[in-house]
Amino acid sequence: MIVHSPLSRAAETAAAIGRAIRAADDPPPAIPIRPDDRFAEIGQGDWEGRLASEIAQSDGDRLAAWRQRPTETWAPGGERLADVRTRVTDGLEDVLVALAAAGRPGTVMAPQVGGYHDAPATHPWSIVVGHDGVFKVALLALFDLPLERFWMWSSELCGISVVEVRAGRPVVRAMNLTEHLAPLLDEAAQEESEERSRSGAL
Repeated sequence: MIVHSPLSRAAETAAAIGRAIRAADDPPPAIPIRPDDRFAEIGQGDWEGRLASEIAQSDGDRLAAWRQRPTETWAPGGERLADVRTRVTDGLEDVLVALAAAGRPGTVMAPQVGGYHDAPATHPWSIVVGHDGVFKVALLALFDLPLERFWMWSSELCGISVVEVRAGRPVVRAMNLTEHLAPLLDEAAQEESEERSRSGAL
């Protein structure tokens, strides 16, 4: 199952992932792909679509406070992190329920590293395609960390993170992998990526 934010860039990425998975198997598997509003990016209100440098000039104190105390300050007209956590947690719960229904839960007593007397993995999986801010909140929720730790995580554009859930316990298997993007990052793409990272308000 692939679940994605309803924003077009996430929908396009989800569709590309689905095509790649189907092309790798013969016969191609049926892969449900569905949008889920609960994984939409954090609403930035009056800051939407503006460069961070512009926001710093017109609303610098609030932007600095958002970066230092994200549970106390947010964009004018934007979402509070507590509200984001509620919707993201609801979305994650549905994904985890579907995974639990699709296979055995595993045990925390089994080795967490593949290859130690384990048969090849056949456990159910799901892919969530979303946005940096939402993944920050999702990881905090999965690991029961306070929202004040919001800035401890970061996700590159199209970075891949893998969390295994075994007997209800989340384990980070990979974080923010970007090696698959190397062939795409020619000089022009690199410049565009750097400009995008400089322009965001988050």
